[in-house]
Amino acid sequence: MIPIRDDQPHFTPPVVNYFLIGLNLLIYLFEAILPPESWKLLIYQFGLIPSHVTAALTGTHVLNPVAVLMPFLTSMFLHGSWPHVIGNMWFLWIFGDNIEDYLGHFKYLTFYLLSGVAAAFTQVVLTPDMRVPTVGASGAIAGVLGAYFILYPRARVLTWLVLPFYIPAWAMLGYWFLVQFFSARESSVTYASQSGGVAFWAHVGGFIAGLIMVKVLPQRPQRQRYGTW
Repeated sequence: MIPIRDDQPHFTPPVVNYFLIGLNLLIYLFEAILPPESWKLLIYQFGLIPSHVTAALTGTHVLNPVAVLMPFLTSMFLHGSWPHVIGNMWFLWIFGDNIEDYLGHFKYLTFYLLSGVAAAFTQVVLTPDMRVPTVGASGAIAGVLGAYFILYPRARVLTWLVLPFYIPAWAMLGYWFLVQFFSARESSVTYASQSGGVAFWAHVGGFIAGLIMVKVLPQRPQRQRYGTW
């Protein structure tokens, strides 16, 4: 199912959401102009490699702590292809504005980054031997989806599946989460450690982090209507 738009209004300009979308697109433009070897070096240096984190924690190898920890943040701003970045940014465009509207700009940025870190941590814990980089904003965006599931379950999402139709947000996002969860359970860790694939556990971890954090972080005290959206 491909979401097209939602009918949940927001009342302030989602400037942080715009910034995150623009930043991700600009970084991918930079990636796209790199020669293949330079791009591979960038991904391996700033993408998150679970086995490196495992080795550092167990003392198997002595690794630079900055080099181990930095990818928890930087990996969420890298993408592997145009479809990868466009798909992620499309979901963020549809669902992120309402979460920013609810939390406020600074708390939304904090929420987004913490969701991404939680997603990456989940992937490391559940695929500790994975030796290829994981990149992408989908873990952080999964946190946004989890928050939307809690805050706006009755919002309607125009969705494309052969034909466009409206579906309640709780149904669409619940279905999305179940697909990620069962895909993660069925995915082979051995396969992931050798050849890569979709980091489904990061999606699961980000979604659950979003569910929890949106209940912990307080709603901003005052909202002012901004046009009609």
